[in-house]
Amino acid sequence: MRPALRLLPLPFSIALCLPALAEDKPDNWDLCPIIDAIPAFDQAEAPKPGTTAAEAREQRATQPTAIEGDRQTGTDVNMAYEGNVVLRRGDQFLNADNLKYDQETDTYVADGNVRYQDSTMRVIAARAHGDQNTDTHEIEDVQYQLVSRRGNGGAESIDLTGAKGRLNGSTYSTCDPQQRVWELRSNRIDVDTDEGWGVARDATIRIGKVPVLYVPWIKFPIDDRRHTGLLYPAVGMSGRNGFDYRQPIYLNLAPNYDATIIPRYMSDRGVSLGGQFRYLYEGGRGTFDLNWMPTDDLVKDRERDYANGTEVDIYGDPLRSKNRGMFRYSGSHNLNSEWQARADLAWVSDSRYVEDFANSLYGVSATSLVSTLGLYGRGRYWTAGAMADVWQLSDYTLTEGSLPYNRLPRVYFNWEQPFGRWFTAGIDAEAVRFQHNQVLDANGLNTTPGGSRLDLKPFVSMPLQGASWYITPTLAWRYTSYKLDEEFSADPRFTDTSPSRSLPIASLDAGLFFDRDTEIKGERYLHTLEPRLFYLNAPYRDQDGIPIFDTRPFTFSWGQLFRDNRYTGPDRQTDANQLTLALTSRLLRQADGHEKLSASLGQIFYFDESRVTAPGELPVESGKSAWVADLNYAPTDRWTIGASYQWNPKFRREDLASLRARYLLPDDGVVNLGYRYRRNVSNGADLLEQADFSFLYPITPTWSVVGRYYYSILDKKPLEALAGVQWDSCCLAVRAVVRRYVRNREGDLNNAFQVEFVLKGLGSAGQNTERTLRRAILGYYRDDLYLVPPSNTTPDPDDNDSGPE
Repeated sequence: MRPALRLLPLPFSIALCLPALAEDKPDNWDLCPIIDAIPAFDQAEAPKPGTTAAEAREQRATQPTAIEGDRQTGTDVNMAYEGNVVLRRGDQFLNADNLKYDQETDTYVADGNVRYQDSTMRVIAARAHGDQNTDTHEIEDVQYQLVSRRGNGGAESIDLTGAKGRLNGSTYSTCDPQQRVWELRSNRIDVDTDEGWGVARDATIRIGKVPVLYVPWIKFPIDDRRHTGLLYPAVGMSGRNGFDYRQPIYLNLAPNYDATIIPRYMSDRGVSLGGQFRYLYEGGRGTFDLNWMPTDDLVKDRERDYANGTEVDIYGDPLRSKNRGMFRYSGSHNLNSEWQARADLAWVSDSRYVEDFANSLYGVSATSLVSTLGLYGRGRYWTAGAMADVWQLSDYTLTEGSLPYNRLPRVYFNWEQPFGRWFTAGIDAEAVRFQHNQVLDANGLNTTPGGSRLDLKPFVSMPLQGASWYITPTLAWRYTSYKLDEEFSADPRFTDTSPSRSLPIASLDAGLFFDRDTEIKGERYLHTLEPRLFYLNAPYRDQDGIPIFDTRPFTFSWGQLFRDNRYTGPDRQTDANQLTLALTSRLLRQADGHEKLSASLGQIFYFDESRVTAPGELPVESGKSAWVADLNYAPTDRWTIGASYQWNPKFRREDLASLRARYLLPDDGVVNLGYRYRRNVSNGADLLEQADFSFLYPITPTWSVVGRYYYSILDKKPLEALAGVQWDSCCLAVRAVVRRYVRNREGDLNNAFQVEFVLKGLGSAGQNTERTLRRAILGYYRDDLYLVPPSNTTPDPDDNDSGPE
């Protein structure tokens, strides 16, 4: 009775032909009824947990078919089974009231409550009949339920011939049959399971009873194989771009590489062409991204504004309106288990490209792009690399002289290894050649000459520790030498073109751990007290004759209390005779280890003045540093409050203050409140003062509102304002968002409107509002309660491409 099992391609084709382009991210089915449209059949075996559909097909291919029935009648040639006929083969289950099979003609007929189930789907049909010789089958009045994707629907009839099939009058939806919020209907769908393609004719998507999309003919993939074709478009509207339409075209070039072409139309700016090429092989992977815009009307508008005096060009706007574009490459190749080659390359056509094409605050704040190419290695006790990087200006208000030096090349080696029980030894070594594009002053002299630098820092330490204490003395010697370009000799500060510096650095890091059991409101806690001291001593060396290539002072913070240099690079090594005293206390809930409270306080005592300075920096006077305090407190499992504060006893005022609070509402809601203030320690001027409020507030299980107000108190203007509403159901979600945010360095604001319709299990139409909301609202839908949103610290590729706003 193997012909009966030919029912498998029928529901499988229906299941995959319509939702094949669904998004990779799992949909949320929490609002759906617990009971499926077609519940599991009692007589069928439940799918084995963890078994994929492909594994189930492989297992059943080697298993026999078992047939059961209440009665068997007919002859040896014309067999008939009556009453609760059951066929089983692996994970497949077929049940019908009656089954007849003619061995001479090799035909069969199954009728009366035909039911089919396997690990991927469940099917109900009124009747099925077919011919095994010609491999033709017809199934009538079909209903189906997908197990993993929640999709369900039906068909008037299905005709199958070998690997090809035709579905007549078919439907698909992930909604409950009693609440059909949306449904896809097609008069006819032709499916070829061998080729992996389906063709739908007269297909309509309906929301409720209203048709919203009609497609007379469409070809689509029906399995996990990638195919060339159209992807979902992105449509938007903004004050800068006008009507914005993007239509990605996917090209499946080979199993291990593909491409996407992205034509785009902006009514207020023109057309552009973007693209992406990806490749993958056993030893590595890579991605190319590019965008090209032949003519940009946005720049032409600025040219007219400058010409008629509406705006004043005070920074030297590049005003490049033709052939604007960008290129980006990221890739890696594994040479062996220890060495890897990596490249991250970026290029833009002009210094205002990032600002004009960005759709977030990152595009306004980014001042430069860096391209890096290198070979990197890592072993048990060592890391090494040989690399080069080049910088490009992406802020038209700055000059080339503000760019960091290119490192062409940089070679480094770090080694640290324990010796016996008591000692650890190591070395940090680096050799760099610095180059910079020539920037001439009024006298025609190059203000950015380059040079070479060798930096060696061998060290030995003696880490001693017990159950409640540790002490680590460390002795290092730092040697740095330079070979400067001859152009430096024109500057009286750098009379020696081969300067060098060497000095010993001694430090002592020690700490204690005290703990006790305590009880607060009936809950048991572990209360810790962790004092720590860090002593640093390094003699003074005159370093005014050494230029600054890649070094700046660290921003003062908790971490700097325990560093042996207050500068980021080797061009300056601080002289020090100082002691850090710090104290940390924690409350840990003993039931689950949850940290209820963490409080830290520390300060540096400078016994001598620190005379080494970078250009424009004042010496650090003897005395006391600012107090550094950090506090994290969780009043309840829903509340989280954090604060950082730096109090400067010299000026008797704060250098830094920040407050952050988060409250988790039921049903994935969240409220965030933040405040940030920082003062310039050198001149006492305020650097920034900002307030940030954001929320996701569920009104009902289906309705929620979102918002953000990010305000610069210092500038007295909003940086970003966002408001939106979300409606969610079992199978359909709609998000509408309006934004107003800073779009350029002049502080001009852009207005944008985003709307997205998510047909769960099928796909989405509109813009990617979720990306916008996750960037704006910390903990949006709380699948990753990160401390800082990734988009605020790491550039997202979409931030600088031609993505709609």
